[in-house]
Amino acid sequence: MTSFFQNLGMSYEAAWFTATIAGILLIALPLMLAVALIIYAERKLWAAFALRRGPNVVGPFGILQSFADGLKVFLQETIIPSASNRGLFLIAPIITFTVALMAWAVIPFADGVVLSNINVGLLYILAISSLGVYGVVIAGWASNSKYPFYSAMRAAAQMISYEVSIGFILICVVLWAGTFNVGGIVEGQRSHIFGFINAYAFNPLLFPIAVMFLISSMAETARAPFDLTEAESELVAGYQTEYSSMAFALFWLGEYANVLLMCALNVILFWGGYLPPVDWAPLYAVPGIIWFFAKILLMFFIFAWVKATVPRYRYDQLMRLGWKVFLPISLFWVFLVSGYLMFTGHFA
Repeated sequence: MTSFFQNLGMSYEAAWFTATIAGILLIALPLMLAVALIIYAERKLWAAFALRRGPNVVGPFGILQSFADGLKVFLQETIIPSASNRGLFLIAPIITFTVALMAWAVIPFADGVVLSNINVGLLYILAISSLGVYGVVIAGWASNSKYPFYSAMRAAAQMISYEVSIGFILICVVLWAGTFNVGGIVEGQRSHIFGFINAYAFNPLLFPIAVMFLISSMAETARAPFDLTEAESELVAGYQTEYSSMAFALFWLGEYANVLLMCALNVILFWGGYLPPVDWAPLYAVPGIIWFFAKILLMFFIFAWVKATVPRYRYDQLMRLGWKVFLPISLFWVFLVSGYLMFTGHFA
């Protein structure tokens, strides 16, 4: 893209800057549109699970409902509690929303279609996803209210608990792929199983951690049945209790952008990313970005399905699953995978 702007007569520096801004907008704007549509899709799915209609009034089939909700919160008054820390109270939702968008910089949408193809892309995603907890903690503390503060403490403990096991799972994938580059991990899955299946998930050694990563990604994004940070029966609405208007909407957008990111990571790490399901020439006629989005939608269906059907965990069950089940299993799996790769001469 830089060369395109250079051909228009720009200097290299100006062309690079313009291309970078254009790339950011090409990711951020469709992502925000996707969040609006994915909220609508999830509400329709929940309605179907409960034998209800869901949104069906605003626009054809109710598809404009999310945009109507967005306009409503945009026109509402932003109420700031008198006892809150005003600066931190306002910056917390901005942090959550911004961090949710930043991780998409290294996500490959197709072969070569990535904003920043850095060699340590997976480390970048792990670091950025860890920053998301700061927005939640700051929101809970700055609100100067009991329930948001309790929720922020829960969020911090929950995210740390599952970040550890996610880190060990990522080590297993990196050992197998031999690279931290996200595109390299996708390419490593080409013809991985039986010489024609493009996925690590069908590998008997990697399938268990694929399931663990899916469950951990639900906990990491505080999705049901792990939504203890905003358990309405205990904490009103959690860390966002005192928020209204666009500040509340930024938390909403950030949450769903993170959910889509975790769906994308599941697809990239274990289900072949932008590659078709099988290594068969006619399937490559479909653009990689279509396969990528189709797999993300399938993964999001699983997220919505779990949220609609699985009852919420107790907090002690949540912590037990993270520290006493996933942590030891993921740590053992690092030794198992590395031992297998060493004895089969993978590191030679």
